[in-house]
Order: sequence, then C-alpha cells, then structure tokens
Amino acid sequence: MSTYELAAPGRRSLAEVARDYLSLLKLRVVTLLVATALGAMVAAARGWPRPTAVLAVALGGALAAGGAHAVNCWFDRDIDAAMRRTSRRPVPTGRIPAWHALLLGMLLNTAAFVVLAALANLLAAALALLGTLIYVFVYTVWLKRTTPQNIVIGGAAGAIPPLVGWAAVTGSLDLTAAALFLLIFFWTPPHFWALAQLTAADYSRAGVPMMPVVAGLGPTKRRSLLYTVIVVAISFIPFLTHAVGLVYLAGAIALGLGFLTLAALDLRGRRWTGRLFHFSNTYLAALFLLLAIAPFTG
Repeated sequence: MSTYELAAPGRRSLAEVARDYLSLLKLRVVTLLVATALGAMVAAARGWPRPTAVLAVALGGALAAGGAHAVNCWFDRDIDAAMRRTSRRPVPTGRIPAWHALLLGMLLNTAAFVVLAALANLLAAALALLGTLIYVFVYTVWLKRTTPQNIVIGGAAGAIPPLVGWAAVTGSLDLTAAALFLLIFFWTPPHFWALAQLTAADYSRAGVPMMPVVAGLGPTKRRSLLYTVIVVAISFIPFLTHAVGLVYLAGAIALGLGFLTLAALDLRGRRWTGRLFHFSNTYLAALFLLLAIAPFTG
C-alpha cells in the first residue's frame, strides 16, 4: 500500500485529519511559551492585567508559536523523515501536503500580528513576529543544519514570549523584561541538549550537527552545567529589580538548586539525562508561576 493510499482523505475520519493539523502546531511547546508570556504580564502589571491584553497575548502568542512550528514542519520534512522520533509526523508521511503546513503557518502568524496589534499594542505584535522570524529563518533555515551552536543562538526565538507579555502591559521593555528574555535564552541549551543527548543517533542519521553529535556527550554535559549556572544567577534579577518579593526568591533558590544538582549529576552518566530534560520543563514552568503569583504574595 502506498503512502498516498494511506493518506487518502476518504480513508480517514475528520477527527484524525484535525489531529494531524493540530500536531503541526506542537501544542505542548506552545502551552509553555504562552505560560511564560502570561507570567511576565502579571509581574509587569503588579497584579491582574487588562482582560483584553491577556486575551491578546494568550491567543496571539499561541497563533504565532503554532504558526512558526507549522512552517518548521514544512521546511524540516526531510530531517523529520530521517529521524525515528519524528518520522511518523503527518508531513513526512504524506498525510498532510507540505504546502498546507507552510500556508497554515503563514496564516496563523498573520492572524497573530492582527490580534496583538488590535488588542494589545504594536510593540507586542512586532515582538511576536520577530520571534517567528528568528525561529524560521535564523534557527530552522540557517543554523540548524550548519552549526552545533544552532540551539544557542536560535533559542532566542523561545525567549521572546515574556517580552511580548511585558510589552502588552507596559508598552515598553525594561531590565526585568530583559532578564526574563536572558533566562529563557540561557535555559534553552541545557534543556534541548538533554533531549539531543537522548536522541543523538537520530540527529546523526539526519545529518543535523547538534552539540552531542559534534562535540560528544562529555563536553555537552559540561557546557549544559555552565549554562545552568548562568540561568540560576539570572533568575535572581527580578528580585534585585524589586519586581518580585521574597516568595519568588525562595522558590527561585529551591528550583535553582534542583536544576544545578541534576545538571551536575548528569556529568556522571546518561541515566540522569532524561531526568534533567523533564525537570528543565518543570523548572521553567514553576519559575514563571512564581513570577505570576509574586504580586499577590507581598
């Protein structure tokens, strides 16, 4: 049976088709990105932000991030087909035509810009668009296939959402907003390199020069520990700028100790790598939750 026959519309239910299109958006990643933007909004407002601004950031941020991911699925379909982890995605298997992913990504980002510009402000809309442009052109098209520093530089795209949230509230950016950007920027390498260590064979097969493939596991783990130290240090800046109080500081210290401990234990072998990857997600989500509740805890 051919790929075309497997993908024939008459053979699949509407729910199956819808699930395939939704999978292009990578909704689990979108949820984390939007959460960081909303956490930044509450901190910027020192309380509840305007409901229309929250709607703009939640909806516009989800549309922008999901659209960027859809374009990534279009461009990286050859890599996805070569990797065991991604080979069953709908574009490389032919269940969705590649141009559909590209068109969907463009439409979603256009909608995101309109929503943010209309319900928040032009700065927030421009920042969301900048995040997409970095993810698509800097990371996906340029760096991912050419350098092991791909996720270090390209990770700037994932650090944009807090800036969008901050700008949606204040109409500007300041030192605290910059710290939140840098926090995610430096968090991205230890987070993604942990995953890349677990799937190094896949990246090697696809010819993608991820750090574990090019430099090896030991150097990658040591670099991850260094970046983790930087992340934990940056996490204290919102307290130093008086954007948050002691509850946030206590939580940041506890979460930072956990992150540092796992990054250090990861130097001992692969069995800690999966735990580091999963905790890195928990770390970021919990830190921005603390940021969101900080205005209500004194």
